Order: sequence, then structure tokens, then C-alpha cells
Amino acid sequence: MQYISNTEKDKQEMLSAIGVSSFESLIANIPKRLRDFELKIPVGISELELDRELDETGNRNKNFKYYIPYIGAGNYDHFIPAVVDRLALRGEFITSYTPYQGEASQGTLQSMYEYQSLVCELTAMDYSNASMYDGASSLAEAALLALRFGERKKILMPETVHPEYQAVVRTYLSYVGSEIVRIPMKNGALDMDHLKKSLDQNVAAVIVQHPNFFGILEETQEISDLAHRAGAMLIACVNPISLGILQAPGEYGADIAVGEGQPLGNSVSFGGPHFGFFTVKEALLRKIPGRIAGMTVDKVGRRSFVLTLQAREQHIRREKATSNICTNQALCALKGAIYLTLLGKIGIKKLALLNLSNAHRTYERLLKIKGVKPFSDRPFFNEFAVRIDKDRDALKVSLKQHRILGPLDLGKFYPTLDSSYLFAVTEKRTDQDLDQLIRAVDR
Repeated sequence: MQYISNTEKDKQEMLSAIGVSSFESLIANIPKRLRDFELKIPVGISELELDRELDETGNRNKNFKYYIPYIGAGNYDHFIPAVVDRLALRGEFITSYTPYQGEASQGTLQSMYEYQSLVCELTAMDYSNASMYDGASSLAEAALLALRFGERKKILMPETVHPEYQAVVRTYLSYVGSEIVRIPMKNGALDMDHLKKSLDQNVAAVIVQHPNFFGILEETQEISDLAHRAGAMLIACVNPISLGILQAPGEYGADIAVGEGQPLGNSVSFGGPHFGFFTVKEALLRKIPGRIAGMTVDKVGRRSFVLTLQAREQHIRREKATSNICTNQALCALKGAIYLTLLGKIGIKKLALLNLSNAHRTYERLLKIKGVKPFSDRPFFNEFAVRIDKDRDALKVSLKQHRILGPLDLGKFYPTLDSSYLFAVTEKRTDQDLDQLIRAVDR
């Protein structure tokens, strides 16, 4: 057996091979306060004492059970029926590995197939893969697909797309010879005049987030028509809960529809793991990244499920692959499938209407407070921005005192919006929650 030496010389050779001078320089981007973190546990304590110590440390977190969240921006505090976890965390699901051997993985493959069917029905698209890592990587993969489909090299990306999604798209497209053209916003939505001027024969796709980062509804049909008249694709990034009442992307002509699946039965969990959904029209089926589960029959005619329409290069010859995705967030997607099954068509419509009602009631109450002004007069779903002309630090202290998490300070992403805040309001926000928010802001 060959052992790897741990000498200083070996360390330096490894660091040199990857182009860094020291281990410290390798981790320089990690904040020093995190690198120097030390769990201060007394030496020699018992398991009972350690458990109590860790419980006390964990209770310092400001979680959604004891604090009221008005922060969203991609992850939302929705009610999750207990049956979702009860079913998804059964042993046969939580311990399953990748279903390469169809004959031994019929349950996992069927759950993928059911998930795909539900997402296609929700989005009014033709085909879905078995899920992606998250909404941001789904959007980036959609941009890559559009570039692969033809000879065009431009992607038009509005300023109203989630800034972190924008960053992921830029990272994915850094070395593929493409150009990302930024479309500015006007009154909280993408500037239609600027979009018209930017569309030319080299545009592969137009991206639209609907509702957008500010919660505002975009003019999706007009954007779709403009993109298609220019020979470009439309990539729609959507909030799945909003589709209970908003027109589905397939109905306004989206060629690719993606989004973050977290609102579908997955808890916020400090930001993950979640799953992204990815759907296409039929013409793009052979270009879709990731896995697809298909239904067929075995040699004696019994219904069965398999992985299908995926080249082997996806797994063994990555330079020939359609994407960097050869797996999926199956357990999180399973929760999404169970959640959608529980709600059904009527349930998701009622849920979306409740989100809409709660958000607009909150918006109207906030605007009655002195110093709170509208950000935009455009329609929104369950998230909205307002301008608050109050001392930033005093507002932060007041929100904390009233045990409120959020809203999101938009100045973090948009320096010109340093007095604007983004509020997310879901079906879980009660009248008492709203009263507490009003007290916190009106100080």
C-alpha cells in the first residue's frame, strides 16, 4: 500500500501545482472571523453536558419559529404539511442512491417521472428534467442551452432578475464566447424600449423573471412576442406558487421555463439544499440538461420506468456533455412532487390568492406610515418594495426588538436604492404578525 507523505515539502509541491504560495492564501476569501472560529467546549465533559451545550448554542439562532420573517428574495417561509417530510424521509427514499440500474430503482424512477409530470402541468411546458441544484443554476443552464441551440451569442438579461442569479449566469457563461447584455429597469420592471433597441440578429435568448426580483409582474406576453419576432428564445424564471393564479410560461410562449423549487414543500433551511426546476418546449427536448425519467414497458408488457434521452457523454466524457449536470436534487424534488399532489389545482390557486391578499394588505398598511413611500406603481404578487425614509440603524434595532427578520435592504444589491426595502409576505403571516410589523416600522 502506498502512503501519502504529509511533509512540508509535499505541501509546498501541492500548493505550487495549483498556483498558490500558502494554505492561507488558498483560503484568503473566507472571512477571518470564520477561519478563526473555535467551538469553546470544556474539556472532559459528558455526552449529556455536551448535548445541553450545543442546544444552548443552537438556540442563539434567529429562526422562523420564534421570529417573524418578512425576508424572501428567493427563499420563502411557506407552510409545509407534516405529511411531506413524513413521506419523503422514508428509508427507501432518503437512503437511495442514483438509479442507473432501472430494475432495482423503480420507486425512485417513478417518483422522478411523477415530479416531471406535475411540473410540466404547473408550467404548461412540454418536458421537464428530474430537477436541478437550484433556481440560479437552472437559469444559467437555460442560457447555455439557448447558446448551444444556434449560432447566436448574446443573452439579454434584465436588471430586474435576482442579482445572485445574474452572478451565477455570468459565471457559467464566462468562457463560452458569449455576451450578456444588461437591460435596465424602469419603474421596477424591465425597460421595454431598451429591450426593443437591444434585440438584433445575434440575440440567442431574452431572460425574464416573473414575478421579478422586486416582486413586480413583467409584461411577459409582449416580451415573448418581441423575442420571437427577433428570432430569439424566451427564458422565463418563475415563482412556482405564483402559477396558481398567473399565466403559465408555456401559455405566453416561453421556450424554456425554470425556477427555484424551494417554495414547493422545502423549508428555507438557511439557504439549502433546495432544487431547481427546468422545463422546455418539445423542440429543445434533446438539448435539455440533467436527467429525464421516462415510462416504458418491460419485455412482458408491464409498465416500468427508466432514465432516458441522455447521452453517456453526460457521465464519462464531460467535454462532450450538454451541461455540467449529471445528477439532481431528487429528495428535494420528491418533496415538491408530494406538496403539489397534496395541493392539487384548486389548492395551489387558493394558496396563491392567499399570498396575494396578505401581501397587498401589508403593503397598504405600510404606506399609511409616515416616511414610507411606494417604490413602484406596478402590480406585484407576494413580494414588494417600498422606500422608507427613516434612520437605517434605528429601523434595524426596532425590527430586532419586535423579533422580525427582514425586510431585505435593497442597497445591498443596488447602491442607488439604499433607502428601499423588499418585503416578502406568504400565507403564514397573520394579522398579529402584521400588527407587530407596523409597530416596528412606525417608531
